[in-house]
Amino acid sequence: MTDYDIHFYFDPVCPFAWMTSKWVRQVQAQRDYTVDWRFISLRLLNAHIDYASHFPPEYEAGHSAGLRLLRAAAAVRREHGRSAVGPLYEAFGNRIFEAHTGTYMVDNRDHRGTDAFLAPILDDLGLPTHHVAALDDESFDDEIRAETDEALTLTGRDVGTPIIHFEPPEGVAFFGPVISRLPKDDDAAELWDHVVALARFPGFAELKRSLREKPQLRAFGVDVDDVGTQEDWHAGSRRTKH
Repeated sequence: MTDYDIHFYFDPVCPFAWMTSKWVRQVQAQRDYTVDWRFISLRLLNAHIDYASHFPPEYEAGHSAGLRLLRAAAAVRREHGRSAVGPLYEAFGNRIFEAHTGTYMVDNRDHRGTDAFLAPILDDLGLPTHHVAALDDESFDDEIRAETDEALTLTGRDVGTPIIHFEPPEGVAFFGPVISRLPKDDDAAELWDHVVALARFPGFAELKRSLREKPQLRAFGVDVDDVGTQEDWHAGSRRTKH
């Protein structure tokens, strides 16, 4: 397998993973380094949680949609190689967070996990539409679960998405950084250098707050020049019960 400068573990329905991935791509455009886009499923990560009592009502459907999209991503990776995952994730994120406002819920199902959502993305990327069949193919779950467990082995289990493994395999991995605003191009690399400096310090473990601004994403109704309202999140989600 090709050596990568970072491994980035994402769930396609996580807005904070998407924000961080946008920043990572900013820095990638300025620095000569490589990213392996890997899978972590919020649905599998929270398999032991009673969604009805712990999460807002739309979370189970959303996390399930994310798992379905990861199955498709696993199918694409298996057939077209690891380099195909980055563009696919970028297409997911643009469609979910940048080109849509309002709810994805239709008849108690999250539209993001459907053929109608996935097929145009595959077509735009020049990928075969037969990959829509993977949405329902639970045989990919073992692969996604193994990669989710891999990420959690690197960080511990009380985390969310994204997880970044810096300078693998010897480097350390962390949940986050969680950002709600995309830095200006001039600031993006500087922020990256500070984060890497923390990651490289052997004794560093955590720097955290649960108050988060709504991310600057169209899907959240926050313009790039606005500041989202603060909400208190727990373990990467707006849980109703801890």
